[in-house]
Amino acid sequence: MPPIGIFGGTFDPIHFGHLRLAEEMAVALGLERVLFIPAGQPPHRDAPRIAAAHRLEMVRRAIAGNPHFAVDGREVQRAQPSYTVESLTALRDELGPEQPLWLLLGADAFLGLASWHRWQRVFELANIAVVTRSGARALQPDAMQEPLKSEVLKRQAADHLMAGHAGSVWFQHMTPLEISATAIRDTLGRQGSVRYLLPDTVLNYIYEHQLYIQT
Repeated sequence: MPPIGIFGGTFDPIHFGHLRLAEEMAVALGLERVLFIPAGQPPHRDAPRIAAAHRLEMVRRAIAGNPHFAVDGREVQRAQPSYTVESLTALRDELGPEQPLWLLLGADAFLGLASWHRWQRVFELANIAVVTRSGARALQPDAMQEPLKSEVLKRQAADHLMAGHAGSVWFQHMTPLEISATAIRDTLGRQGSVRYLLPDTVLNYIYEHQLYIQT
């Protein structure tokens, strides 16, 4: 049964760094598809600058044309804060207990995992693939703080092909792209150019709805 990737985030806005991460992880892990799940009300950070409906539509436009990418709007449609464990629980109920799932996380998100709501339950619902970049020494298990260190040492996979439907941790290096959603928002706010940092379809949508642009 081919594995499925789960990629959450505020996507405020989605950019080529997000898309390249999903593409490289799909190839490395042999993912049948990657589900992009925009957060509605993320509990771990300030509220996104732009309404969830706009962020969802930007993701739809960004991934159009890639048959291995799909968008899932369940967190946007939820009135309560967006907890990853709840989305994974719902997906596990829909897809069945044997479907291999890989939660795709950047380094910063992974190092903060122990602060998440019911974070240890996440390992029961999915494998975790962590994106690493050159010089990311903090992602060595011995440098991690407890209790995350214990979980990683217990679950780190020697080969992602040996991982089951859930419970493993895999570290995957990706091409470093220094693209930041924060920098994109700031540049748009001062009416600078962000062309070639995100898809033209997303940029056109931003200009059409005057998102992030100060008037």
